[in-house]
Amino acid sequence: MHGGFITFNQWIQRQRRNEQHGVGALFAIEYQMRIVGQISLGAISYGSMRTGVVGYWVDQCYAGHGFAPMAVALLADWALTDPFGPVLHRLEIAILPDNARSLAVVRKVGAHHEGLRERYMYVNGQWRDHVTFALLAEDAGQGFANRLASQNLQ
Repeated sequence: MHGGFITFNQWIQRQRRNEQHGVGALFAIEYQMRIVGQISLGAISYGSMRTGVVGYWVDQCYAGHGFAPMAVALLADWALTDPFGPVLHRLEIAILPDNARSLAVVRKVGAHHEGLRERYMYVNGQWRDHVTFALLAEDAGQGFANRLASQNLQ
């Protein structure tokens, strides 16, 4: 479905269905009663993989203020260690190589660099390479959000 459009109601129905089936979750990033971004966990695979794919965006007016790193850290804590979350083993984040802000996000959160995936995702009408990173359950320690917050205090 390259370039196919769905309505807002269809999108909401898709998100609800994904959550009901345990294959995706979507969260708003809220600041002062405004939605300033979104973070999602999709393509959840259970069984021997226990993995999911993270995606996020932050409104350009709020970019660079720490919303994305904290959202990724909180999502990772929930998805990897919270007994009420999906309790996955790994989360994957794929980033366009020229997206400096997202590359800074994964560095701040402590994601492992895994490599380049050629023509990995269809973006703006073409297949684009992406750099991939992973967050692993065994690296959570006292929590990704706690670690990020302590870094911000230093």
